[in-house]
Amino acid sequence: MSPAGKQGKKLLDQVRQEIRLRHYSIRTEQAYVAWIKRFILFHRNKHPRKMGKPEVEAFLTDLAVRQKVSASTQNQAFNSLLFLYREVLGVQTNEAFNAVRAKKPKRLPVVMTPEEVSRVLDQLEGTHELLARLLYGSGLRLMEVLRLRVKDIDFQTNQIIVRDGKGAKDRVTILSESIKPALQKQLQRVKLIYQADLEKRLGGVSMPQALARKYPNAPREWPWQYVFPASKISIDPRTGQNLRHHLHESNLQKAVKTAAGISGIDKPVSCHTFRHSFATHLLENGYDIRTVQELLGHKDVSTTMIYTHVLNRGPMGIKSPLDRL
Repeated sequence: MSPAGKQGKKLLDQVRQEIRLRHYSIRTEQAYVAWIKRFILFHRNKHPRKMGKPEVEAFLTDLAVRQKVSASTQNQAFNSLLFLYREVLGVQTNEAFNAVRAKKPKRLPVVMTPEEVSRVLDQLEGTHELLARLLYGSGLRLMEVLRLRVKDIDFQTNQIIVRDGKGAKDRVTILSESIKPALQKQLQRVKLIYQADLEKRLGGVSMPQALARKYPNAPREWPWQYVFPASKISIDPRTGQNLRHHLHESNLQKAVKTAAGISGIDKPVSCHTFRHSFATHLLENGYDIRTVQELLGHKDVSTTMIYTHVLNRGPMGIKSPLDRL
């Protein structure tokens, strides 16, 4: 868009448009817009065109020093402002920002034993149990399992294709043989919902913007339906259409937390704990770390290496000398 065209729009509308042109997710759009609003309010509604490096540094420093946010939160705020200045306002800056940076903690992942995993799964039922089994059995992230579509599951080759995962990457992971019957029953239930939606002439499912334009009929086709659809039709915030989205993550998060509490597990168990446990248990069973890296979709093997520090054999698999006495 030309500079003149941009100036005719409100700033946050410009931000949204530029984000959508780059096919960023709705969550990224919401986060970036929220941080830009906070930045403007922090400087008492001063327009970003009248601000620059000193104001950005002051805002980021305040986040770290006064608000004590985490390093990842501060980085998200920084990336939001970088996007604003470079992509929306057209200010190309390669200057280093001298803001106080939040300290990035080095933490080991929380991992359950196989017995603890079984105890938590036993406290779940229905769709929540199936979702949790997929998290653990395939090493999926929470949003990856909720965004699964019918076409992403291959029962013949026992694999799941994760589309547009973290870092906008696709990958292939394993499908547990034991989960296949329950997953097939889930798809039978979903097909009934899908057929009822077709009869009511509803808009189908939400789609990535570029694919929605390329394949206009895809939202109403069976392979594109979500494996875990929401119970109600909702309005897509970008298109304004009535569509069937996937389940909201909060339902599963609450169910897993409750199940862990009932199971008496004295660890902060979350949905992501299943993924940590998947990786650790594969390494304990002798699988190569490069294989585990590929299944998890890690860009660098050093990210996967953290699981070698939480194996049941002790840090880095070392046996204590006391056990040799």
